Amino acid sequence: MGSMKSYEGVWRGNFPPVRPFSMEEEAHYILQAAKGDSEAFGALYDRYHQQIYRFVYLKVSTKEDAEDITHQVFLNAWKQMRRYTYTGHPFSSLLYRIARNLVIDYYRAKKAQVSLEAAAELPSNDAPDVRVEQQLAERQVMRAIRLLKPDYQDVLIMRFIEELSIKEVAAILGKSEGAVKILQYRAMQRLRKLLPPSLTP
Repeated sequence: MGSMKSYEGVWRGNFPPVRPFSMEEEAHYILQAAKGDSEAFGALYDRYHQQIYRFVYLKVSTKEDAEDITHQVFLNAWKQMRRYTYTGHPFSSLLYRIARNLVIDYYRAKKAQVSLEAAAELPSNDAPDVRVEQQLAERQVMRAIRLLKPDYQDVLIMRFIEELSIKEVAAILGKSEGAVKILQYRAMQRLRKLLPPSLTP
């Protein structure tokens, strides 16, 4: 969807780039972490922390809560490492599943939706005028996304903001690739109905 791609730079924030692992590197760190190697797990943390934080932040929209939940994601992952079996999927698959469950728990405990007017304000180096324009569009899109049901929110964030593949999203959501494609299509159709014409392709 063109409008979402246009503003993904704002959602991504001004984070320093993170070098992705090769499949061999990731497998090595996972296997070592499963043996209790905290340094190997630290490498996985460094690789995926920003990605998971961003996903959680877009779901809860407050930095403090996003930081707390992200911390808990990695704590839970570390506790699960000795039982974790590497299947060739990115380690982020486990992290996203934990994050999704923690966000659900967060809203259950809170018993109230985060205000839809709360704007995500990730740091940016854009010029002020550009930043204001992007913020306004971002608020509209994220306000609309937060009106969608959780599965729709997840697939849109993962596909268009995190740029995960259909295969990766399928592994995270525990669905077939075909089911993810259908879910994405339905989410996009619903989102288009919630957005003004200026933000739809």
